[in-house]
Amino acid sequence: MAADNSLTKKAHIKQQWSEEQIRDLQKCMDPKNGYMYFAKNFFYIQAKNGQELFKPYDYQEELLKSYHEHRYTVNLLSRQCGKTTCATAYLLWWAMFIPDQTILVAAHIGIGAQEIMQRIRYGYEMCPDHIRAGTTSYNKGSLEFDNNSRIVSRTTTETTGRGMSINLLYVDEMSYIQPNIAVEFWTSITPTLSATGGKAILTSTPNSDEDQFAVIWKESQEKFDEQGVEYPNGVGKNGFFGFRSEWYEHPDRDEKWKQEEIGRIGYEKFEREFGLKFLIFEETLIDSVKLTELVGQEPIFKMGQVRWFKKPTTGNLYMASLDPSLGTGGDFGAIQVFELPSFEQVAEWQHNATPIQSQVKIFREILRYIHQEIGEYNGDSIYWSTENNTLGEAALVVISDLGEDSFPGLFLSEPVRKGHVKKFRKGFNTTYGNKISACSRLKYLIEEDKMKINSRVLLSELKSYIASGASFKAKNGKNDDLVSALLLIIRMSVILSEWDPRVLEMLSIDGRADDDWEAPMPVFVTSYI
Repeated sequence: MAADNSLTKKAHIKQQWSEEQIRDLQKCMDPKNGYMYFAKNFFYIQAKNGQELFKPYDYQEELLKSYHEHRYTVNLLSRQCGKTTCATAYLLWWAMFIPDQTILVAAHIGIGAQEIMQRIRYGYEMCPDHIRAGTTSYNKGSLEFDNNSRIVSRTTTETTGRGMSINLLYVDEMSYIQPNIAVEFWTSITPTLSATGGKAILTSTPNSDEDQFAVIWKESQEKFDEQGVEYPNGVGKNGFFGFRSEWYEHPDRDEKWKQEEIGRIGYEKFEREFGLKFLIFEETLIDSVKLTELVGQEPIFKMGQVRWFKKPTTGNLYMASLDPSLGTGGDFGAIQVFELPSFEQVAEWQHNATPIQSQVKIFREILRYIHQEIGEYNGDSIYWSTENNTLGEAALVVISDLGEDSFPGLFLSEPVRKGHVKKFRKGFNTTYGNKISACSRLKYLIEEDKMKINSRVLLSELKSYIASGASFKAKNGKNDDLVSALLLIIRMSVILSEWDPRVLEMLSIDGRADDDWEAPMPVFVTSYI
């Protein structure tokens, strides 16, 4: 405990040391191993049994080592693993033994920043006088020492740290900073660190696999450049050293503990909080664990704004769907192309500033390219359709004006239900009921590995396609237009399955594609050229 029982040590006071105290001080000042000596011998924590000297576990020693030996570290850590304790010990050592330093502690919420500072203050207050530095300012949000170093805490915003000369940045639970704020914050703070030559320590339990922390983590795991040469010192292509510790490295955790924890919080939460899986917090249509396993690819080529992931080949069926938009910069128009019976995504298109007339023409060009690739006499291997709600009516008018016979393949429409013949319209009308049915079928196909999605953009939309009441939609600030076009593909495939056993086998759960219809005959218009 503090030698004179005071909370702080006055600045610039004269003091006498014993030879043993001088040796302790010298060991703490060692630029190579001083941080570890300080942490093990002079850093106290508030434990369940009261005040205790910090005794780092093996993985905590490795974590501290990664902090010290690398300029940039990104640390993927489970809950309750002592990551904050390690960080506060290191930050306090850095501030007291390296002069003229500015250390910024940034947390996703204010109470988080306060908690970190409270632990730093506690460690400082319990430190003996011959080790700790004198203070010139001592507040809840900042500590300043007589060696001109200081520790400042802030809630993370887009401008946190702007204008500060930061030598060491510590960001806590970075995955839980709002995505737009995290991006702006990191963009703003990076030039500051470059100018000062400062260090950055980013820590978090995982959250979404598309937030700023996840991006930095993934790049830290890319260890080789384009020529296959390994980056030095174990860092990734972004210069970050990535450190992770598994839940079972904690000596108090075993398989029994794991099963009890799963029983308490559920498997998905356990995988995110302790299994270090980047899972989406909201209730997504597709199982969040499954979503983390799906990896898209870059298009093999592009035709204008159409992304192609696979060239069409003879012997397969092709489905293409159009979900039109107004084309005025709001919602996106979207096109999906899938191959059957493999259910592999072949191509996609989306844009929010293309008028409906041009959307339909792009759709036609996609169909013509497929027809060209699979052969002149295989027009009956192409099925296409459009959503006919509201804006879809305008798309139908454009199709009629252009001439259906100029669109290769079969214009597929949903079957006519009994008693609704007069209401028949070409294309597909989306209602609450058939949307839920298509969502259910899509969930089955993806989770059972019966569908291959190649588009990273579509995967991104699926990761933000979440429960909303009794249905699903994109969460605020995200788009779901590609998903909507994909749901139309699902509805088209249900109809095709009624007479193509290959599609039925891939699509069905119980031997039938859907129980909503009583063996309807498909409705289509032969229009290939």
